[in-house]
Amino acid sequence: MKQNSDSHLTRREFIQASAVAAAGLAAVRPTCAAISDADRAEIKKTRSYNPDMEYRRLGKTGFWVSAVCLGGHWKRIDKVLRANDVVNPYNAPTDAAVAAPFQRNREEVLNHCIKVGINYVDYAGDSEPEVYSKVLCKKRNAMYIGYSHPASELRVPENRTAKKLLELLDAGLKRCKLDYVDIWRLMALERGGRHTEADVEAMIEALVTAKKQGKCRFTGMSTHDREWAKMLIEKYPDVIQVICTPYTAGSKELPTDSFLDTVRKYDVGIFGIKPFASNAIFKGDGSPNHAEVAEDDRRARLTIRYILGNPAITAPIPGLISTKQVDNMVLALKERRQLDLAEKKELQEISRQMWAKLTPDYHWLKDWEYV
Repeated sequence: MKQNSDSHLTRREFIQASAVAAAGLAAVRPTCAAISDADRAEIKKTRSYNPDMEYRRLGKTGFWVSAVCLGGHWKRIDKVLRANDVVNPYNAPTDAAVAAPFQRNREEVLNHCIKVGINYVDYAGDSEPEVYSKVLCKKRNAMYIGYSHPASELRVPENRTAKKLLELLDAGLKRCKLDYVDIWRLMALERGGRHTEADVEAMIEALVTAKKQGKCRFTGMSTHDREWAKMLIEKYPDVIQVICTPYTAGSKELPTDSFLDTVRKYDVGIFGIKPFASNAIFKGDGSPNHAEVAEDDRRARLTIRYILGNPAITAPIPGLISTKQVDNMVLALKERRQLDLAEKKELQEISRQMWAKLTPDYHWLKDWEYV
């Protein structure tokens, strides 16, 4: 597939334009709240623009992305598909009886996101790039793509050289029939260890090289380690342009020395992962006909309103498993942003229950209560 940017640039034009844009963005750093007439004009040019959707500036990338974006995971999708077995939330099913309705579901959700103006999708699983690219390779200008493929990145020790990372990116783009992605964000180790200096140098070299080659427009990373992320942003502000970190219904910004101070200082776009704490805020099991569906929808909207109340977060990126859930996110954006006293008290109770319900493999999310 030939590369297309918002203005259908050739690769050479795209690389030149990216360099000029990067220089300009370094000098101008408006906040999410500062929407000028010029900004409004740019917003109307964004991908899949819908006048009923809210858009936020993704830091120094200059992209205007929807205030809620699409996270790639499909947790509990088996409940929507009414599958007999649990579908792996990170890998596409191989059973033919489930694979076809699964792919249809992903196409329906993705196309509905585009229809309502959600214009960014974040890949974070080994199957996600190919699953979503079956749709997006045919409509490249409909969404901004954040690319990550864990099996091809830093979590695998043998991948920790710039040469290997770039080879694996090329292979991934070929599988997805894409010539470039908008953001290449490398997925770092999760918990219990940090990368060596050599690992970091390889990561930075790979990101810089991929951008120079026109394989990506902007670069970044995802991590669950705030201190490490802060260090990398400060050391490599021209490379860590976008970051994915947790931000849940129970997350609160520290009044001083907050990680988000660094995000604001260096104009980094930030996507909040795990907004629903791996579904721990909900009462139901994700089934469309569950008795708690209405209550869970309300809790989801309350959480999104709360998270968007912090302008440092560009957008939460929940995994959405039905078009109804997409519509619920759109409804959240139309509701009053500021929580009243009763809603704040309720959210505190939901958060208390959420922390208590976390499964052992998600206890680490408690580290993101104070950010």
